[in-house]
Amino acid sequence: MFKKFLLAVLVAAPMCLSAQTLKFGAVNPMEIFNVMPEVTTANNTLKGVQEKYAAQAKPLEDELQKKLNEYEELAKNKASEAQLEAKQKEFEDLKTRYDNFMQTAQKDMQQQQETLLAPIQQKLMNAIQAVGAEGGYAGILDSATLLYRGNNIEDVSAKVKAKLNIK
Repeated sequence: MFKKFLLAVLVAAPMCLSAQTLKFGAVNPMEIFNVMPEVTTANNTLKGVQEKYAAQAKPLEDELQKKLNEYEELAKNKASEAQLEAKQKEFEDLKTRYDNFMQTAQKDMQQQQETLLAPIQQKLMNAIQAVGAEGGYAGILDSATLLYRGNNIEDVSAKVKAKLNIK
């Protein structure tokens, strides 16, 4: 019986000692991500693409408005049913073209955003992992989602920023 107790103590002792030496860090990755210079560059590129699509959409929007005004004018002047139907079909065809263009533009914008931001996100994750490995942390947590933060969790934001050369 004494041997079993001694064995249990010997097995449990290292676990208790290691539990006391665990070190955790916390960082808000979105806060750091938003101040990375690469993000500003990517956002400027995306803004340019968005402006390009807006310029391409403007003539279609103007044409849609023109078709709608023509339809309303015909309806106001009591045009024939055939004329109204023809104008409505023109409007609907143009609207379909516009909707398809906007859908394609949205997909392209999303794809470009993912393409531009993915390497930046990976760079941030690599920096967090490097800080964790270098500092001997058992884990680094997202401080934005912590519901409670005890005294044994160190804020490593400054270390991650230093790793990324952000002041």
